[in-house]
Amino acid sequence: MKFEKNYGGIEGLVVITPDVFEDERGFFKETFNESKFKEEGINITWLQDNESKSSKGVFRGLHWQKEPYPQDKLVRVTKGAVIDVAVDIRKDSPTYMKYVLVELTADNHKMFLLPAGFAHGFVALEDDTHFVYKVGGSTYNKESERSMTWNDPDINIDWNLQEYGIDQPLVSQKDAQAPKLKDIP
Repeated sequence: MKFEKNYGGIEGLVVITPDVFEDERGFFKETFNESKFKEEGINITWLQDNESKSSKGVFRGLHWQKEPYPQDKLVRVTKGAVIDVAVDIRKDSPTYMKYVLVELTADNHKMFLLPAGFAHGFVALEDDTHFVYKVGGSTYNKESERSMTWNDPDINIDWNLQEYGIDQPLVSQKDAQAPKLKDIP
C-alpha cells in the first residue's frame, strides 16, 4: 500500500493506493490492514460501513458530524467513478476552508482517508457508481449531522463537471437547502 499523507498540502488527508494483483481472472487487493495503517500513524477504530449507489451527476454532501460525534471516513469506489472532495472545516487549521479533490474510480483503486474535521462530498461521474466508506470515531448521529452547500461561494470548489458531461449536479432537497459554511453555528 502506498500512503500519500497530507494530500494536497492539507494535514490529515491521505490518499491510499493498494497493491493490486491482476491476471486473466481479474484482480485481488487488500483495502484495509490494521497493522499497515498503524505503521503509518493511522489509529482509527472503524465502527460502521456504508455504501451508496448513484447515477451520473448525482451529488452527495457536503456532510460531517460535529462534536461530540465526529467521524473519520475511508472512502473508495467499487464500481464507476466519482470526484470526491474534502473541505477543511477545522477553524484553528492553517488550511481552514481549503479543499482537495480526488478522482476515485473502480479502475484506479484509490482510497481517500478523511479524518474528523472535514466536510465530505462527491459527485458520480458514471451511472451505477458504487461508493463505499468505512466510518470511525462515531456512528451516525442525526442531531450532530451538518451539511453545507456544494457550491459555497466562499470556498469556490472548482468541480470542473463540464469535463465529464455534467452541466448541473443532481442534489437532494436536503443538500440543496444546506447553508454556506459561514452560516453554520
